Amino acid sequence: MPEPQYKRILLKISGEALAGDASRGLDFDVIGRVCDVIKKCSEAGVQVGIVVGGGNFWRGVKDGGDRMERTRADHMGMLATAINCLAIADMLEQKGVDVRVQTAIEMRSIAEPYIRSKAIRHMEKGRVVVFGCGTGNPFFSTDTAAVLRAAEIDADVILLAKNIDGVYSADPNKDPTAVKYDSITYDDVLAQHLQVMDSTATSLSMDNKIPVILFALKDPENIYRVIMGEKIGTIVKEEK
Repeated sequence: MPEPQYKRILLKISGEALAGDASRGLDFDVIGRVCDVIKKCSEAGVQVGIVVGGGNFWRGVKDGGDRMERTRADHMGMLATAINCLAIADMLEQKGVDVRVQTAIEMRSIAEPYIRSKAIRHMEKGRVVVFGCGTGNPFFSTDTAAVLRAAEIDADVILLAKNIDGVYSADPNKDPTAVKYDSITYDDVLAQHLQVMDSTATSLSMDNKIPVILFALKDPENIYRVIMGEKIGTIVKEEK
């Protein structure tokens, strides 16, 4: 039986992906399938940390626009991620997975405060750790939070599960000539302004030399395929 290629991963799941075709709210069939694969990864001996977006409920400045003060709009987005974290944690527990939720904004009655050493200890004991509330600071995306947590917990790789199956030279929904990359460097992502992650998240992953693999969550089994070494989606890494 093949061995996992990574010992510890940081899985970033977009909020929109959890909403399924509805694009808003929670699709528990989708969440259930994702959690089945997370359980499979954990049982294979992989230590799993998860950062979840909140776009299925609220997208900070995008939804707040000029109608709200930016900091408050971003705080609302952080609370949206906490809702998604609790939904994932509950589903994992239903499937017999030991899980802990840690949040960057303290809400002790429903989650642990984020403590790096405690998160690592949980993962070493085989628990899945779900990180909520982004970085706890406005003006930073949950993609940046994913890279930050990955760096803090010494993750081998960041798995970016989104609604697109890889990195393209242009928006494939708008440009039929867009080319999908199997591999691309951080520098090229930044230079071409490609929509992998925001520039802050990309720069942070580059500075910390953490490879990022972007793939579609439409088939949750892609998560397992990636950790087992299959070439899925696009890998963003240093130039060799």
